[in-house]
Amino acid sequence: ESYSFDNKMLAWEVIPDLIASASPMRTSHMRDPVGLQIQFASEQFIDELAYATGEDPVAFRVKYAKAPRDIAVLKAAAEKSGWEPRGNAKRDRRGPILSGRGIAYAQRAGTIVAVVAEIEVNRKTGRIWGRKFTVAHDCGLIVNPQGLRYTIEGGLVQALSRTIFEEVQFAPDKVKSVDWNSYPILTFSEIPPVDMVLIDRPGQPFLGAGEASQGPTGAALANAVFDATGVRFRSLPLTPDRVLQAL
Repeated sequence: ESYSFDNKMLAWEVIPDLIASASPMRTSHMRDPVGLQIQFASEQFIDELAYATGEDPVAFRVKYAKAPRDIAVLKAAAEKSGWEPRGNAKRDRRGPILSGRGIAYAQRAGTIVAVVAEIEVNRKTGRIWGRKFTVAHDCGLIVNPQGLRYTIEGGLVQALSRTIFEEVQFAPDKVKSVDWNSYPILTFSEIPPVDMVLIDRPGQPFLGAGEASQGPTGAALANAVFDATGVRFRSLPLTPDRVLQAL
């Protein structure tokens, strides 16, 4: 991302695979390798900085993002979603259903994506519902607008499923997740509306969209959950049990 701070250190590591040396399991990357995990951490941290300084999360990102195209994507997502400034004002969190909004943005192979998540959290069950998502997307020259929309929506839905549900469970001697009951995924009835702003850049290279909407989707949802509940989550997925325990 194009954040610029007076004091900044950026580093990340990936644990090497064990295919050739130790593991009997076959492994492979999921869509957007490490992207969802990195953005879940980094864009929540940016959100924490915004709240710690009493600034709105969108205004804070626009303030410190230095690339013009990044700023344009952030502003487009906020405007399209009807973003209302967030800050340190006290929220009423006493009802059974809590609602919240969150934003996150990321670059993926040059493509820039900002996502605004609107969610609800059921305090009694711990269940998170994605109610609406707004995406602003800049992948340079747009060649096939309808195909691009399908790709963005597909990536967002898959990321939403990974963020709320998907987790492989292990026993000491085997994998316990063997079917769609033990490894639940998002169902058709749980897919939220997705609003979209496609920013076309004629004359610029086309950069692709296959994975770019994955990373910021999970982070935006986590930031929206914080907006709703006042609780930060440090691990995924945000299952009902995990949410209830945190609340």
